[in-house]
Amino acid sequence: MSLKEELENLENQHLLLSTRESTERLDHILADDFWEIGSSGIPYDKKCCLDQGVVLSEMALHHYEIQSLSEDTVLATYYLEDTTRKRNTLRSSIWKIIAGRWQLYFHQGTVTDLHKDEYQNMRRL
Repeated sequence: MSLKEELENLENQHLLLSTRESTERLDHILADDFWEIGSSGIPYDKKCCLDQGVVLSEMALHHYEIQSLSEDTVLATYYLEDTTRKRNTLRSSIWKIIAGRWQLYFHQGTVTDLHKDEYQNMRRL
């Protein structure tokens, strides 16, 4: 399995309702110093995500790409369809190898009116 496939698989696991409903599974994916800027613009840390929970939506990931930032750190970008909330977001994640495994270190979502095909075409420019 390529690094891109491995991280896309982890990203998809992070989006699964079964993971998002499980404090144990979420704790395993999120780095201890994880933080995110939600699509609302509000920042959250790991403690907040575990204590208060995360958004429970049916989501589909598209156009997953990665860029290496260092030997143990990768930036992932993708388009996300949220069928529950009927909106789309552009997403970025930073994955780091911590304690010998990939963990989600940072995440951001930005609401977009772009259709997934428009986003893909713009990425080619």
